[in-house]
Amino acid sequence: MEFSSKFIENAVNEISNLPGIGKKSALRLVLFLLKQPESQSQNLATAISQMRLNVNFCNNCHNISDSDICEICANPRRDESIICVVEDIRDVMAIEKTSSFNGLYHVLGGKISPVDGIGPDDLNIDSLVEKVKNNEISEVIFALGTTMEGDTTNFYIYRQISAYNITTSTIARGISVGDDLEYADEITLGRSITDRIPFEKSLKG
Repeated sequence: MEFSSKFIENAVNEISNLPGIGKKSALRLVLFLLKQPESQSQNLATAISQMRLNVNFCNNCHNISDSDICEICANPRRDESIICVVEDIRDVMAIEKTSSFNGLYHVLGGKISPVDGIGPDDLNIDSLVEKVKNNEISEVIFALGTTMEGDTTNFYIYRQISAYNITTSTIARGISVGDDLEYADEITLGRSITDRIPFEKSLKG
């Protein structure tokens, strides 16, 4: 792709690094911004810069947050005794949209995947085990996507916490095998959480 401007080329190259955006789509976005008032581009640049500088990860659950503790963990109306284990922040957003869960979350930051070189030490598993050891937690809900990696991660964590006197459950299989939570419709996802089953039963199935 030939460019008559190095500035345009640089902008296209940077935008095309975003997931799902190729060079042609990036060029359309760049040319769109070029036609807009300069303030729109400045606002976008400022928003991205402020996001990178100010967004943190919650010290308690690893969710994104503007402060050390996210709004969910800081909410006194949430049930601190129930922890829902999810892969990433998109799953927190998906579950929150259902309004079917009133506990807290624990964001792992991924799934165990030897093929991709991701092991237990690369995820936020140790901090979850510490919560189970030290806090008054009554239930841990496994809400990872129904993939081989998700099931492997669930089982690994289950083995780490099975010695403690807590209930372990998993979302009902209303979510199709191989699906990610973020793509499930709200009603199906909400029912899957409400109708969760003991984790031991999922092993037998």
